[in-house]
Amino acid sequence: MENFFISQFETNFVGDDAAEVDGLVYSKDAFFENVHFKREWMSIKDVARRAMMVNVSDAVAMNAEPLYALLAVAMPKEISRQEAKELAEGFKEAAEFYNMEIIGGDTIANTKLDITVTVVSRSKKPLFRKGMREGDLLAYTGELGKSAKELKRLLRGGRIHKKSKFRSIKLRDRFVGTARRFLNCGMDISDGLFSELEKLSQINKKGFSFLQPVPRSVGCSGEEYEMLVCFDPRNKKAIIRRAKQTRTLLHIFARAQRGGYKNICKRHHFG
Repeated sequence: MENFFISQFETNFVGDDAAEVDGLVYSKDAFFENVHFKREWMSIKDVARRAMMVNVSDAVAMNAEPLYALLAVAMPKEISRQEAKELAEGFKEAAEFYNMEIIGGDTIANTKLDITVTVVSRSKKPLFRKGMREGDLLAYTGELGKSAKELKRLLRGGRIHKKSKFRSIKLRDRFVGTARRFLNCGMDISDGLFSELEKLSQINKKGFSFLQPVPRSVGCSGEEYEMLVCFDPRNKKAIIRRAKQTRTLLHIFARAQRGGYKNICKRHHFG
């Protein structure tokens, strides 16, 4: 239904992690209670910080520098002043980390905590999803799979560490920035590696040959916010060098080829 709905809008700016218009990059994501998180899983400050970082991830994926943020917050009527203060602190901490300015938005009363963030960024050389060529190598950053395990633990009533991957998002802006000149395309991994591969396949009309098996526990794990990138094999050494310089773990796992690719994972979110 998501893809069908998006297809109803005739625009040249849909299809990437964010929309690039005249050098500015616009991204917008929702972070809704009981769809993306449950209140008992994390502090209200953590909720705000994660909501902001999820949106900044789209800017990072486009090789863009975040400048401004607009917030739309639907708050429960019974929220206390202390909780509202902690919510604001979470937004401000995430914004300050990326030198962003929160310039406005809207607040309404609601039965639960729902957040929508719009981030305005700037990029001299945006990284798009389109640009893959036959023979390109594909790689992902970091370790995939932990986020899904932590989500399962939370859904079963368990607890996770405050610095766990599900609660504390680490973005790859330094790697993307230094490696951009060698990258043909890229995107962040929010819905899972296999899901993102399907998107790259559809927009570039390519399939993939895997250099080594990727377990479902790795390929189907969403909410990772790592990077998926593709590049010419001739630039492999340069990409590995940039990964080492930025202390970024890099897994080269597939090669682009003729054909297509179908995601084998279930859709994410549990609401």
